[in-house]
Amino acid sequence: MTLYRDARLLIDGELVEATGRGRFDNENPATEEILGQAPNATAEDARRAIAAARRAFDETDWSRNHALRARCLRQLRDGLNARLEELRKITVAEVGCPIFMTYGAALNDPVNWLGNYADFLEAYEWRRDMGIAEVMGQRTQRWIEMEAAGVVAAITPWNVPNDINLKKIGWALAAGCTVVLKAAPSTSWCANFLGEVAATATDLPRGVFNVLTAFNNDVGEVLTSDRRVDLVGFTGSTAVGKRILEVCAPQVKRAQLELGGKSAAIVLPDMPHLPAVAGAMGAVVCFHAGQGCAILTRLLVPKRELDAVVDATQQAMQNVKYGDPFDPQNIMGPLNSAIQRERVEGHVQKALADGAKLVVGGGRPKHLPKGYYFEPTAFVADEDSALAQNEVFGPVQTIIGYEDEADAIRIANNSRYGLSGAIMGGDVERALSVARRIRTGTLSVCGGAYYNWDVPFGGYKESGIGREHSAIGFEEHLESKTIAVPVR
Repeated sequence: MTLYRDARLLIDGELVEATGRGRFDNENPATEEILGQAPNATAEDARRAIAAARRAFDETDWSRNHALRARCLRQLRDGLNARLEELRKITVAEVGCPIFMTYGAALNDPVNWLGNYADFLEAYEWRRDMGIAEVMGQRTQRWIEMEAAGVVAAITPWNVPNDINLKKIGWALAAGCTVVLKAAPSTSWCANFLGEVAATATDLPRGVFNVLTAFNNDVGEVLTSDRRVDLVGFTGSTAVGKRILEVCAPQVKRAQLELGGKSAAIVLPDMPHLPAVAGAMGAVVCFHAGQGCAILTRLLVPKRELDAVVDATQQAMQNVKYGDPFDPQNIMGPLNSAIQRERVEGHVQKALADGAKLVVGGGRPKHLPKGYYFEPTAFVADEDSALAQNEVFGPVQTIIGYEDEADAIRIANNSRYGLSGAIMGGDVERALSVARRIRTGTLSVCGGAYYNWDVPFGGYKESGIGREHSAIGFEEHLESKTIAVPVR
């Protein structure tokens, strides 16, 4: 079955082949079959895309034409919705995410949020009056004008490509920036499809939006190092984020980074039915096979409840439905690639070697010999162990016992990451008091859901710099210009 026959790059308003017509295989992680090919952009293609984006920003009124930007964002939303079922099949096939996810944050939500971005830019206060002041003996009228930052290089991962591609480009385009999007190799078609719809269903001027897909790292290096790029927006591993900062530093180039996480779920002692609740929270790591930076991968429970929680977690994980991602009953599909499964296996083997107690899982499921599947897995481990400190990005939970509330807070903050977390308890106010002492960018308290277009998302410490979504994320793509004129 060929889901997408004509995947191409988008450069300077044209859907084109990569230089030299190079292509690479796109694999289905659930079957290990080749779906087709994606265009393999070169450094030359990247430089052409940057030149187009630079020219579109410098020589057109895109950055100042708010009405055009809003119209194009709504056209992109409508164009994607018109072909949504095509993109849904592509997404499940190349990402391996369960199809139920695509009816929310993996597809439907980010497509429709493009309309919210358009509404936001129309209502945004682009000029802010600072009033009249006496400055150095002169009466002066001052105001601030907010302007687009310039050319944005958006570099995105494979785990939820539609969500991240669309929020990266959507907010940047709304702000008046021009964009070069570089997608992850293993989920190239989601980006190629987005480029096709942008080219055929919108009034986006030439060069405003460009899409590159490539198998190697050369394109990313060009995008981050080229002086014509004003801002790099990256979502991915902390190690790559650090490399981007190194490349950007000599140019004092801005970078917005959404990186790794090792988020803690704290179950407080006053939580009714504590073992069952904790067990269910432990199994959350199976959602999308644990391939999410904000997934709760450390489960903190009172030591006196540890044995009961271990039993409940084992039972909850054994009840997780997983397999074919096109089956709507499954909450977990495969890991995205053979490489990713090998990484997860490496973390598990190290945990066993370090003496962590395996609760359930730990290997490849025997009933799924094809595809990059991994069993729902849980360990009891020390808070300082490699398993408790490193991002696994697989369906692997780490259960840790704590002495009291202060100990739970200390353990939660004992991480180089600070992206997300959760607090569950019987008293909301007590849970909130704990949440305020956890150093992370987002927190769910007593089951609250935070992820939406109008809520800032990002982290503390090595989880990143800056925020995505909301007014805060929007202003990551802006510069402020202060203007003063004398009052006669």
